[in-house]
Amino acid sequence: MAQKPSIPKGTRDFSPVEMAKRNYIFNTIKEVYALYGFQQIETPAMENLSTLMGKYGEEGDKLLFKILNSGDFLHGMTPDEVANTSTQKLAAKFCEKGLRYDLTVPFARYVVQHREELALPFKRYQIQPVWRADRPQKGRYREFYQCDADVVGSDSLLNEVELMQIVDTVFGKFGVRVCIKINNRKILTGIAEMIGQADKIVDITVAIDKLDKIGLEAVNAELTANGIPAEAVDKLQPIIQLSGTNADKLATMREVLKDSEVGLKGVEETAFILSKLSGLKNEVEFDLTLARGLNYYTGAIFEVKALDVQIGSITGGGRYDNLTGIFGMPGLSGVGISFGADRIFDVLNQLDLYPKEAVNGTKVLFVNFGEAEANFCLPVLAQLRAEGISAEIYPDATKMKKQMSYANAKQIPFVAIVGENEMTEGKITLKDMTTGEQQLLNPSELIETLK
Repeated sequence: MAQKPSIPKGTRDFSPVEMAKRNYIFNTIKEVYALYGFQQIETPAMENLSTLMGKYGEEGDKLLFKILNSGDFLHGMTPDEVANTSTQKLAAKFCEKGLRYDLTVPFARYVVQHREELALPFKRYQIQPVWRADRPQKGRYREFYQCDADVVGSDSLLNEVELMQIVDTVFGKFGVRVCIKINNRKILTGIAEMIGQADKIVDITVAIDKLDKIGLEAVNAELTANGIPAEAVDKLQPIIQLSGTNADKLATMREVLKDSEVGLKGVEETAFILSKLSGLKNEVEFDLTLARGLNYYTGAIFEVKALDVQIGSITGGGRYDNLTGIFGMPGLSGVGISFGADRIFDVLNQLDLYPKEAVNGTKVLFVNFGEAEANFCLPVLAQLRAEGISAEIYPDATKMKKQMSYANAKQIPFVAIVGENEMTEGKITLKDMTTGEQQLLNPSELIETLK
């Protein structure tokens, strides 16, 4: 017996019901983005590796899926050279392109490439898949969708405020309780200066960003392994474990960072953003352990956690002042967020929060008893569809039981039955598949009932 085909680990097929749920997520997010004046773009699945490499830190570079050059990519190399060359060098020679790791770096490339066409500030959203050569686990996939919104060409912190309002609105529509966590990379830079380890800012932020996942002891061990002296690690402890209200934390950090100009600037930026978010429905927390490991963030950083489901971050983002400078366009500031659609999908599944109307497909199935009955049904079907009611007819004149099983399998809530008696009266028998109740209706009554 032939072996069943399979798909790569970390990827998924989606059934029609699952696609209906995913489209509900995408459409909800799109609608909110549009409310705030964002416009949609798309970029290619693959980018030049020169565009992607060096933008995500050393760990991110390792997770890039590289694409072999087409044609004879071994041309000009002897077997000995292939055997004795490191994998990394071979990849650099054989691969000029890679699958995109996120949507932000391709967006920065897009802005620089199309800068003459754009009116600044430019507010864009983008909903497309990304790929990471990560170890698959619960809530972590190798292929997944991101739903990004970014503003470039404006330094105003009102952009950060609006993005947090978008987050609050989206999860309000989903019915998911979340905590919006906010920090600032300038604060983290100030902390690194304060403990005398300014050159270790990347190592420090990557480590403390893992606090929720691996715990304080493991974070301290990683800091030590990265060459942070024990004295500096000790100085970090009260900061990492800082508690209290947002106002309390801000007051403490003003005192701790009083000798750091960049650190104080980060505190004031955070205070401004928090002061404008008092009307949100969801909790907003100033969290000093939030670091977000991506190298390109320079200001405010955000992360969103679901409160009623154990899962990783479901939205994240931040301010990046230097990203387009990498592509030859310095001085253009940007800020953005990204909804993790696949994790949101899992959260809504666990909490059973999908509206029935978003998931159900066909509303009514017409039973097929033969050619004459089908000919009677077809104009009625056309009327229903013209009124926006999803309807179908079973294509074959087969046993009633088989047609009803089809309706049950597709969770179609109504079945329309037209036999000889109905045709004589010019009516349709409508059966409610949930209650079993039946009504004899003319076409206009059928439309009103189904609406």
